[in-house]
Amino acid sequence: MARSDIVVIGAGVVGLSVAIAAQMRGFNVTVIDREGPAAGASAGNAGAFAFTDILPLASPGILKKAPKWLLDPLGPLSIPPAYALNIAPWMFRFWRACSASRVAHSTSAQTALMDLSKAELEPFLSATETLPMLRKEGNLQVYESDAEFRASLPGWEAREQHGIEFRHMDAAEMAGIQPGIAPRFIRGTFTPGWYSIADPKLYTLALAENFRARGGVIEISEVKGLRPVADGVDIVLAGDVVRSAGKVVLSAGAFSHRIARTLGENIPLETERGYNTTLPSDALDLRTQVTFGGHGFVVTRLTSGIRVGGAVELGGLSLPPNYARSKAMLKKAKAFLPGLKTEGGVQWMGFRPSMPDSLPAIGRAKASAKVIFAFGHGHLGLTQSAGTARLVADLLQDRPPAIDLKSFSPSRFA
Repeated sequence: MARSDIVVIGAGVVGLSVAIAAQMRGFNVTVIDREGPAAGASAGNAGAFAFTDILPLASPGILKKAPKWLLDPLGPLSIPPAYALNIAPWMFRFWRACSASRVAHSTSAQTALMDLSKAELEPFLSATETLPMLRKEGNLQVYESDAEFRASLPGWEAREQHGIEFRHMDAAEMAGIQPGIAPRFIRGTFTPGWYSIADPKLYTLALAENFRARGGVIEISEVKGLRPVADGVDIVLAGDVVRSAGKVVLSAGAFSHRIARTLGENIPLETERGYNTTLPSDALDLRTQVTFGGHGFVVTRLTSGIRVGGAVELGGLSLPPNYARSKAMLKKAKAFLPGLKTEGGVQWMGFRPSMPDSLPAIGRAKASAKVIFAFGHGHLGLTQSAGTARLVADLLQDRPPAIDLKSFSPSRFA
């Protein structure tokens, strides 16, 4: 295979967005992925462009909820006992990121990336002929008590300071947006600026086709390591096959830290295992995405059906899936949306690559300026894909990036 200007490792939504952005800047690009396009989290996410979701998961609020949640093995946050020791160093960094000053810093950095990603999204969709897949149906977060609603207000005040539009409402107003919510939910907040994609897997596959149509090549192979050389980077594949490139972008999702380790860089990336069930399209007359924040899951309308999913299981890459989590969410969804038909669903589990401070790693590797990291977006890979693509394309051309990348430095935990 001929040498490529750029090799992007990872064919998820972030990797393919980066690859297309690099093509638009005139580069010859190859994508290498261990399974192929849309094989990981890009296939099974909730399909939201959550530009209003500027608050990091690492926060004082999550510390208050975590003990209660962790006592429920099927609750919104769980750590399998078999993985508890493995994740202890990451949890310590997560705890440190929950301080008020660090939350303020992360919120500011996240907002900058969200604003860039929103500004880049529709031009990117137009350029890739995927704009018809964009939906602007908003998001409704619901609360079971006045206490739960009041606890959410500091977060909404932070969003208001950053110019994010929302409306608090009572049960009657909520019913006007989404009928059929159980009466136990007495308050809600509607965010009209919450976009979604018709189907995240179909969108990612469409990006793959657009990339190929521009002359790009997608190779299915497992990357075992990276070796900086005088004129670029060698990519070592399974079977000791070696590919060479002028520059490499590492965007392999939850597996990225393993490849980064071959450069001598220890990135504290962990795996949030997400679960969902996708029901047939007629399972519910769903008019907006509904978030049950107190229970850690959302219900979303996609082209492929009604998706019930979310929660956080910090369980790494090797443990077998625990689909009892999917069943527990589906049971709750039926209680919260009594009209939901729960038959005929398809279960899924995928890996969300997450950093302790909820900010992705975007920037050059210490080992070589010709390797650029772009991973660790957690729940926000789809949301931040177009913005990340812009930033990486700037770095590939040695241009000043569109926003300050200091807060996203891959070595910030060194």
